Amino acid sequence: MCPDVGFALEPMPGARYESNAMPPTDPAALAPRPRRFSMIRSFVFADLLTLGNGFCGAASVLAAMQFLVMANGRWLWLAMALLPIALVFDFADGRVARWRHRSSFLGADLDSLADVISFGMAPAAIGFAVGLRGAVDVVILLYFVGCGISRLARFNATADVLADESGKVKYFEGTPIPTSVLIVAVLAVLHARGLIGLNLWLGAWHLGRFALHPLSLLYAISGSAMISTMRVPKI
Repeated sequence: MCPDVGFALEPMPGARYESNAMPPTDPAALAPRPRRFSMIRSFVFADLLTLGNGFCGAASVLAAMQFLVMANGRWLWLAMALLPIALVFDFADGRVARWRHRSSFLGADLDSLADVISFGMAPAAIGFAVGLRGAVDVVILLYFVGCGISRLARFNATADVLADESGKVKYFEGTPIPTSVLIVAVLAVLHARGLIGLNLWLGAWHLGRFALHPLSLLYAISGSAMISTMRVPKI
């Protein structure tokens, strides 16, 4: 017999051979799949207070609309009274979040959206309801709401820059949008004295075909203060 001769086979170019070896594993395939975001489960108690703020603002808008339909002063009182309650919710949500050391991923955006309704749209709706319905009045009311939206967007974008080492913002840039409650307080006094509607305080100026009620300038001043660069200490 011929002795065994050992030799090795060189692989042919382009040839494929089956192997029991496992193919290299992609690290991305082994990474855990991200959990599905649950909005409801992410809510904390502070967020419920923020929603209370938004509910009050939305109810205020609806009450102002009901006043225009029914001409019943009680609906206007309700629209005005809901905004101080919204202010309490707005003040409490941040305090509760810091006290409990718990905040949600949605907290900041939720707060801004609620504030736009309660302290932007609702005061504008109340102003419209009491008689600021001239063409120039409406432009000023829209300007006021736009300033409120812009003010909140600027705060959200610059909060990290303005925060100190503890993460707390020491001052606001521009007046906070909840200061619009002061305008509603003025309108409440006028409502109590019957100086709304056709008897609106300060009357109206007619600029050609357009009407302007000087009272609407309160909204222009408030909106301009919101988007200003003045520093307001945060309480």
